[in-house]
Amino acid sequence: MFARTERLTLRPGWVEDAPQLARAAGHEAVARNTSRMPWPYALGDAEAFLRMPQAPRTPSLLVFAHEGDGIRLVGGAGLHRSDAGAHELGYWITPDAWGRGYATEAARAVLAIADTLRIPEVSAYHFVDNPASGRVLRKLGFRPTGEQALAHCRARGGEVPALQYSRGLAGDPALPDPRDAPPLAA
Repeated sequence: MFARTERLTLRPGWVEDAPQLARAAGHEAVARNTSRMPWPYALGDAEAFLRMPQAPRTPSLLVFAHEGDGIRLVGGAGLHRSDAGAHELGYWITPDAWGRGYATEAARAVLAIADTLRIPEVSAYHFVDNPASGRVLRKLGFRPTGEQALAHCRARGGEVPALQYSRGLAGDPALPDPRDAPPLAA
């Protein structure tokens, strides 16, 4: 499964992407704001992640930015199943690409994929000490559920307070149709 936006290409990762992935994800500031990423994050972690099988309804995509004449891995975005079975959105962006809107753009593309898969609702959360992620979720139309829970953070080695969000999809006209994306560059 692939997605293309104005500035980004989202695609499944290949083991050949491991060095780029290790560089992009190898920052404590990234790992501490995700639930599953270990810290430190090394080449072996990237290779293991890229070898994991993917289920069709829970894509995990690498995010590549089209910058100048090149393309660079700047993050990851996808869906996974929560412990309760809900579809949950996750995303991360490497620190030197923060503040450019890549997280919002990539997550919007993932939501369009979820809508195409006829997933009726997507949940998400962010750690309380990462309000920037909450701003991304609100830009995407997520609404706070009013629940604060403890969520596991592998990099921090424990449970961290998190704010819960939810968003319905079901043919949302605000989501871009993936079929309208620009063609992939050769």
